[in-house]
Formats: sequence, C-alpha cells, structure tokens
Amino acid sequence: MVERCNAEHLTAILAKLDEVGVQVVRDADKGPNGGHTLIVKARSKLSAHDVTTQEYPGFPTDMQAQYMTLMTQAEGSCVIAETIFENRFMHALELARMGADITVNGRRAVVRGKTFLSGAKIQASDLRASASLVLGGLAAEGETLIDRVYHIDRGYERIEEKLTQVGAKIARISESD
Repeated sequence: MVERCNAEHLTAILAKLDEVGVQVVRDADKGPNGGHTLIVKARSKLSAHDVTTQEYPGFPTDMQAQYMTLMTQAEGSCVIAETIFENRFMHALELARMGADITVNGRRAVVRGKTFLSGAKIQASDLRASASLVLGGLAAEGETLIDRVYHIDRGYERIEEKLTQVGAKIARISESD
C-alpha cells in the first residue's frame, strides 16, 4: 500500500504496470492527509512489454532501471529504449552478473525473461541503478551485497527500514561487519 501519492502524476507508470500484469487499485477519494492510496498486487504471471522513456507525462527515465529489473521477472522479451539520457544502462551489467539476460546496444536494451536471479556482489553506479539493484537483490535467490549504496541515500531515505516493514530481508552493513 502506497499512501499520500498523486496518482495523476503516475499515469504512464500505472498504465505500464497494468500492461505487464501488476494490479494497482486506486482509491476513489483523496485521504485526509491529501493524495491517493494505491494498493499494489502482483498477478500470478508477469508479461514483458516494451517501453520508451519520454518527457512527462510519458514513461519517466527515472523509472527505467526499476522497470528493467521488473522485466527480468516477466515472461518474454522486451525492448527498453532510453531517449532522455545517454549511458543510462549501467545497472544492466550488474543485473547480468546476477543472471539477467540483457543485451545493451546504444540507447536500447533487450531484456529476455523470465530469468532466475542469484545473489552476487554488485556495485551501484547512481541513484536509479541503486534502486533497481535493490529490487534485483530482493528477487534473487541467495545473498546480494550492493557496494556504493551512498548513491541510494540521495533519494531513498531509510530504504532498508521501509522495505523491512513490507517483508524484505534487507540490512545495511559496513565493511567491518
């Protein structure tokens, strides 16, 4: 459940999630603190669908990395086209180290799924890549260690605490642990 968000700002994301098989139920009324409440449920099977990043109100480049991770768990192949920024697929190499079948060619990446992800020691290169690698680690079998997580702190405050609250087994560790 995601509370106090403006669903009108998420139209492209919510439409793409519905297309691939993620059910998102939106409340009809805004809550007492403003914003909508979204309830997100995975259906039994995800299917791969292409996406092209675009300026608002299109599919945001800031969600491209997370979408790529989702597509590793979907049936079929898809093309992810990045039209906003160059060199925005750094996370693809790290996901491949976990077992993802991803081919990058310039501003396009082909993701073939569903792939079994296994835990690995990987490295975050930026904020968005960090989020996608956390998701990949949660989907993977075994332990995933993500280095350079300071990137994620720039945009996801206390992410490990929030994900633990929804059932994730995730912890922040230091190199001395």
